[in-house]
Amino acid sequence: MPAKAKYTARDKWKMKKWYEVLAPKAFGEVSLGTTPADEPEKLIGRVVETTLYDLTGDISQVHVKLYFQIVSVEEGKAYTRFRGHELARDYMKSLIRRKSSKVQAILDVTTKDGYVMRLTIAALTSFRCKTSQRRAIRRIIKDYIASKTPELTMDELVNEILSGKISNEIAELARKIYPIRRVEVYKSKLIMIPTEEGPKPAVVVSPVQLKSK
Repeated sequence: MPAKAKYTARDKWKMKKWYEVLAPKAFGEVSLGTTPADEPEKLIGRVVETTLYDLTGDISQVHVKLYFQIVSVEEGKAYTRFRGHELARDYMKSLIRRKSSKVQAILDVTTKDGYVMRLTIAALTSFRCKTSQRRAIRRIIKDYIASKTPELTMDELVNEILSGKISNEIAELARKIYPIRRVEVYKSKLIMIPTEEGPKPAVVVSPVQLKSK
């Protein structure tokens, strides 16, 4: 009986085909690797994790995790959409200092082309600051993001997050309130996407799952 089960498993594996997973156009459609599936529709909705280092070759970006979701499959290639990013926990822990403050803001923003993203931004001060100063720093973060994001497409926003431009600009503004050691856009997540029928949740479901319901 165990031998038969082993044979069946091997037989199913032979039926699988390998597909090349590609990053979105904004990331140069570089290869994210390959993944197997016996039906291409089963790949849709699958999330692929990589790092910015894997895409750029810059070792200083190894702590930046990127998430892409497969949205379509054509001719042996799986095409993805940016789903979000997150900085490694160990990296964020290394930034925390005793006798300093961490000011965090979680914001939902809408880009110029109608995408809604949730951003988690952390400002790390050089010294421990007062509650009023924390509120002022958080207000600067919110005002900056509220004025900045409507001017950018989603691809432009992601580029400015990953390049550190947004973090640097917020830090410069916040230093007028209190000494800031570092600002990081710690996390981003795609929440809504624009469609002809209006904004819809950024949920990708495999056609195979829909058929089974």
